[in-house]
Amino acid sequence: MAMTMNDVDRFEAARPRLEAIAYRLLGSASEAEDAVQETFLRWQASDFDHIEVPEAWLTKVLTNLCLNQLTSARARRETYVGQWLPEPVLAGDPMLGPADTAEQRESVSFAVLALLERLSPNERAVYVLREAFDYPHREIAEILDITEAASQQILHRAKKHVAQGKARTEVDEDAARRIVDEFLAAATSGRTEPLVRLLTQDAIAVGDGGGKVPARARAFEGALAVAKFMRGLFKPSKAKRDLVGGSPDVYATTANGGPALVVVLDGRVIGVMCLEVTPDGIAAFRNQVNPDKLERVTRRWAATDHGDPLLRVF
Repeated sequence: MAMTMNDVDRFEAARPRLEAIAYRLLGSASEAEDAVQETFLRWQASDFDHIEVPEAWLTKVLTNLCLNQLTSARARRETYVGQWLPEPVLAGDPMLGPADTAEQRESVSFAVLALLERLSPNERAVYVLREAFDYPHREIAEILDITEAASQQILHRAKKHVAQGKARTEVDEDAARRIVDEFLAAATSGRTEPLVRLLTQDAIAVGDGGGKVPARARAFEGALAVAKFMRGLFKPSKAKRDLVGGSPDVYATTANGGPALVVVLDGRVIGVMCLEVTPDGIAAFRNQVNPDKLERVTRRWAATDHGDPLLRVF
C-alpha cells in the first residue's frame, strides 16, 4: 500500500519521541538517528490498514531494532580502544526527550547512561521505557514480548543495578554553575590544592578518545589524582597546541541535563567535559573527545548562540 502524506506526518510527529528513546537505549546520537531511519523504512513498507495504534507499532519496531543493536554493540565495545562513554547531547536538543520529572532528567544524564551499559539489553529497555517515558508494564510487556510480571521484575533488577552508582542527589543549576566557575579558576591556577577542595574524595576522571585522540585507558581515581590530572590538562603548552591545531576556547553550557564545558576550535567542538556535581563536590569528569561522537554536538553548536568563551586554553 502506497504511503500518503498523512502517513509521513504521523511518523514525523513521533520522530522526537523515537529519537529520545533510541538515544537512551544506545547512548549514541548517531546510532539513534540510524535506528529511527530504519524504523521509518519499515513504516514505509508496512500495511497501514492493519496497524491499529501507530505509536505502539513504531515504539515496538524501534525498541527491537535497538535491542539487536545493543547485542552487537556489546561485542564491539569489548574491542573498543580505551574507555567507552556515551555521545553527549547539548541542552535544547530534542533527542534529550522529556525532562519534567527527576527520573526523566536522570535517565539521560551522562552518569546514568554510562551505568546503563552494565544492564542487559532487556533490562535497559524496560528501565528506559518505564522510568523515562512512563510506559505501563502492560505496554512494555507487549513491546518486548514478555509477561507483565517479568517486566516488573526486570525493572526492579535494573533499578537496583543503576542505584549502585547514581549521583548523590541533584544540585540546582545556579549552584552547579558556581562550582563550574570555581573549578575553572582552580584548574587554571596551576595549583593542586584548590582543585582537591572542590572534589569528592572518591572523584574520578574518565576520557573517551576512541583510539583517535589521546586519552588514558584507565580512569583517574581519587581527589588528588584527579586534581593533578586537571591541573596538567589546563596547563598551556606548545605540544598541546600542536596536537589540537591551535588554542581552543572553553564555554560553560549544559549537556545531558548537567553542567558541561565545551571546547571549541575554529567552530568545531573537539571536546565535551560533563561534570557530575553533588552536594559534596564534583564527583566525576567524563570527557568525550572522540571526534566520531562529537559530530551532532558540532552541528548543534554551529546553529546556536552561545555567547563569549570563558577562557582560551593551551
